[in-house]
Amino acid sequence: MNQQQLIELVNDLTKQSRESEWLEFKQNFHSAEEIGERLSALSNGACIHNQPFGYLVFGIEDKTQLITGTTFKARLHKKGNENLEHWLATRLNPRIDFVIYEFDYDSDRFISLFIVPATKAQPVEFLHQAYIRVGSITRKLNEFPEKQAKIWKKENIPFEKEIAKDNLTGSDIIRYLSTETYFDLMNLPYPSTQQGVINKFLEEGFLVKNTGYAITKLGALLFAKQLKDFESAERKSARVIVYKGRNKVETEREQMHAKGYAIGFEELVNWINSQLPANEEIGKALRKESRMYPEIAIRELVANALIHQDLTEKGFPMVEIFTDRIEVSNPGIPLVSPERFIDAYLSRNDKLADLMRRMGFCEEKGSGLDKVIFYNELYQLPPVNVMVTENRTRVTMYCYKVLNELDKKEKIRACYQHACLKWVSNEKMTNQSLRERFKIEDQNAAIASRIIRDALEEKLIKEEDPESKSRKYARYLPHWA
Repeated sequence: MNQQQLIELVNDLTKQSRESEWLEFKQNFHSAEEIGERLSALSNGACIHNQPFGYLVFGIEDKTQLITGTTFKARLHKKGNENLEHWLATRLNPRIDFVIYEFDYDSDRFISLFIVPATKAQPVEFLHQAYIRVGSITRKLNEFPEKQAKIWKKENIPFEKEIAKDNLTGSDIIRYLSTETYFDLMNLPYPSTQQGVINKFLEEGFLVKNTGYAITKLGALLFAKQLKDFESAERKSARVIVYKGRNKVETEREQMHAKGYAIGFEELVNWINSQLPANEEIGKALRKESRMYPEIAIRELVANALIHQDLTEKGFPMVEIFTDRIEVSNPGIPLVSPERFIDAYLSRNDKLADLMRRMGFCEEKGSGLDKVIFYNELYQLPPVNVMVTENRTRVTMYCYKVLNELDKKEKIRACYQHACLKWVSNEKMTNQSLRERFKIEDQNAAIASRIIRDALEEKLIKEEDPESKSRKYARYLPHWA
């Protein structure tokens, strides 16, 4: 939201007859704990009263609702050595994607504004206690079982079906969404009337008929001309950061891609690839002008980060480029074990995933990681690494290293991924196929044998025929096959 939109929002909120279960005004900061309790109460209250958001506004006198301004700067405030925003976010359960806005209402008055999404299906707790506002007082939710029951009974609506912007006309739809992009990507003729466009978007779930028309979060995420026009979807814009070295000490450049995913995907991927270093000639498969990383693998990883993110989690898809690696991450813990990414598929955003595939942005089936690993091997890169930390899933591709530069864990992981790739290709890994993967000369077959033995000891692979005495012709499978 821009400054003018925020000022208009504050004006609208102060026109409310009084504070409510989803709206609270304060003049200045009292304590971090008090804010945490208010965020819990406002999220729960918004849910009960069918409001998409609750609001905590600093800089307004609660009795008179006069806009006085505040000295409290929420983004700069710390609780101990921790930023207040992070301190609050990690003590709310379930985590809610609240947003802090700070802005000058005018030259004399400063406002700090918390916008808090309504909880879904369960009460939000702060430090293991749920709260609710009763009139202008914040109380413990368990003291009001009838209110608690209303939250538990609420239907859990998928993020994609939630409303992003309501009370719109047909002209508004055309103004906010790039409707032409949908028809172009689907190879469909553009309707001759505005109503024809509206009907197709209603059919796909990009719109619903509400007070006028309403754009769903699915429609906004895919086709928004500017995600900043949609408060609830803006924080899902993909971010790309290029660093100067192997760490995050110095940022070289940064770009936030603020268009809907369907509109901006090609531009996003092209910009990422333009930031990647060129590869020197390595082996027969590559030319000197090849990039360090396979472009088709980058495309799949970026598509996966958009599709498989947990849209209810705080955070956004992110690509970080270092001199020795590229990391693609998204908010949320995956629904399948990372070691099964190559063969298993389960999406938490089914409609988003279906549309991204239908529009040709990613693999028809599966996670696309088999394609990533295939090209990773073709470019003779170290194995891909998948990590799940702090409610984020991160996939890392590394720049070229010779085999001797790989540590034992990397060799074992490469062996396991090679076995998985062979399995999904209806083949079996052998000593020879692993030698080809690592470009090991035939006379050095013992090197491949040692890597296979280490992977067997780690129980990441298994022999197809444990009774066979022949090592030369042995074939190997992933441990789960």
